[in-house]
Parts: sequence; C-alpha cells; structure tokens
Amino acid sequence: MKNPFRYGGIVRADAFCNRKNELDLVRRSMENSDNLFMYSERRLGKSSLVLQALSELPKSDYKYAYVDLWPTNSEADFIGVFARTITEAFSSTPQKMFEFSKQFFGSLRPVMSLDDTGKPQIGFGVAKDNPSAYSFDNILEVPQTAAIKFKTKVVVVLDEFQQVLSYESDTAERRLRSAIQKQDQVSYIFLGSRKHLIQQMLTDRSRPLYRAGAHFVLRAIEQKHWSPFISERFNRTLKSIDEECISRIVELTEGHPFYTQHLCNTLWELTDSNTPVLLSTVDEAVELLLDREDYAFSTLWESLTINQRKLLESFAFGDSGIKPFSAESIRLSGLKTASNVQRALQPLLEKDLIDQESGSYFVLDRFLRLWIRKKANRWHSS
Repeated sequence: MKNPFRYGGIVRADAFCNRKNELDLVRRSMENSDNLFMYSERRLGKSSLVLQALSELPKSDYKYAYVDLWPTNSEADFIGVFARTITEAFSSTPQKMFEFSKQFFGSLRPVMSLDDTGKPQIGFGVAKDNPSAYSFDNILEVPQTAAIKFKTKVVVVLDEFQQVLSYESDTAERRLRSAIQKQDQVSYIFLGSRKHLIQQMLTDRSRPLYRAGAHFVLRAIEQKHWSPFISERFNRTLKSIDEECISRIVELTEGHPFYTQHLCNTLWELTDSNTPVLLSTVDEAVELLLDREDYAFSTLWESLTINQRKLLESFAFGDSGIKPFSAESIRLSGLKTASNVQRALQPLLEKDLIDQESGSYFVLDRFLRLWIRKKANRWHSS
C-alpha cells in the first residue's frame, strides 16, 4: 500500500493540506491580474500553493510561466531564464518555440537542444559581460505584448526572487517595478524564502519594489487543519491515530508542512495495519529521522565556530523564539557580550540556519532543532 504522506517535492490535489484562504487569495490575484509577493521560510509550501492555484484556472484562458531564479547570479542569467520560460509557456512544439523567440526575443540568440529526458528545449545566448546589449525593458514587456496578441491572460511566477539582490546592480529590481506597473493583462506572483531580505525590499521606501503589490507571509498550518488530514490518511490505509499523537506530531514540527508530512511518512511506515499509533511510536519515528540526519547535522555542526554553536543551541531550546540581545539571553548563551552575539548571529542568518520574527530568532530546520536538543543533553551530562 502506498504511503499517503508526501514530502520533499511539489504536493498536489489529495496530498495538499488545507490552505483554503491562502489559495483563494492567490487565485484571485491571478484572475485580477494583480501582483502578489508571498514569502516564508523554505519548504513551507509556496510553490505547491501557487501551482495548485494555477491548476484551478481555466487552461483555455490563461498561459503561465514559472521562472525559477534560484540558479541565476546575474542580469544575463535572469534574461536567459525569463526568455526561455516565457517562450515555453506560449509554445507547444520546437517549431513554435523558435517562431515565438524570433518574434518576441529577436535581440537574443535562440538555441534549440534536448534536455536530459530527450525533450526539446530552447535557450538563449546572452553575453554575461554585456547584458545591457539586450533591452531589459523590452524583454520584460513580452508577457503583456504576447497576452494582447494571443488574447489570453498571463501569470508569471518569479520563484526565489530575492536572488536579484545578488546581482551586481539593482537594474533587475528597478526594471521589474517599472514593467509590472504597466501590465494589466499579466499577474506577477513573487515568491521568496529569505524573509529578512524580502521584507527590506518591500518595506524600505528607498527600494524599487516598495509597495509594488500586495504581500503576505505564508505561515505554518494549525493543528485544527492537520488533525482531520492526518487522521483520514491513517484510517483509509487501515491504520489509526488519535488526537494526542497528532498533537505531539504538530508540537514537534510546529505545523510546518515539510516536517509534518516527513514525520507522518516515517510514522506510517513504522505502524502495522490494523494497529493504532502510540506516543512511543511517534518518539521512535523521531529517533529514526534524527539517526538518518546525524551525519549531515554533525558535519554542519563541526563547520560552525564555538560561539555560533552556543548561539544556535540557545535558539534550539527557545520554544517561541529567543531575543538574543537581551541580558538574560546573552547570559544563557554564554556569549558574554552583545558584540559576540552579533558576530555569531550574522553567519547563521547567511547560512539559512536561523530566521527571525519580530526580533525573536529560531532554528529553521525543525529536525536540526530536535537533534541539537538531543545532543546537548548528552554533551552537558558527560
């Protein structure tokens, strides 16, 4: 029997838990050609949410392009990925790809090739040392121009859009602001996972994307939504789980979709048919997951400085987040001064090991947090 809990990839349809209000918001933004900025920590389900919303739009009325900016490091990379994704969204055959690219991206050099599966794909030769040779403005106008020509509405998803901050200049950020303000047939959905960076982009009056659209933070899923979801999946596969065990699961994962589904997946594997889940089984599943992650977490831990470890450990024991610069937090972390805290804090942020909410910091990876707690008890008792 197939495990009913999915993690680590795009979650669709039956495996999708709740998010009804968020789904309505995203879908309405697409239907109204609005611009929406959605951000959260990694693995919280932004991509799954957007793709679910896109699947509910009538295919005859919409074209959509999902632009993954994570691999991009420059404006030239942005231009190439953007042009390729828009072209593929409007083209069903290699011939149509080539024709579309010549018509709308005439200043670029289209190249046809095959991907790893043998499927035709198009790429564009953009000179990294001179991206200004191509009109950034003209390229960003293509979604609107194509929407009008083909009498369709367009949705452009820019995933990991905070990558534009790593480019040498803020040209992409400024040009995006200018372009999206003029396009009434296109909805731009911006997704990001570096909250502290994205909040600066959207709330700093001096930044180009300041108030360029509605924005909201995608948060974890509450237990009241997880309970029927988890219970139904155990029941339909001839297993059972009570509310106490579900409460324990959500407590451990803080309702984070990736970690909740991952833990439930392992728990399901450990539970025999016609057998109820026990709290001891939940603990066994956690131990199994931490054992599997032990090498990776140990390697990560060894790469940190002593002060970074002390600070990360103090965050791991803070159930509702830690304010690291308070006198009590400095005392508990053993870092002695606020300057020591600041020096240890920044690298942890840059490595995406921690995040902050209203000045309180927490460990992003829920399993890493549990691993640190487990190891700390051993370190300090030996």
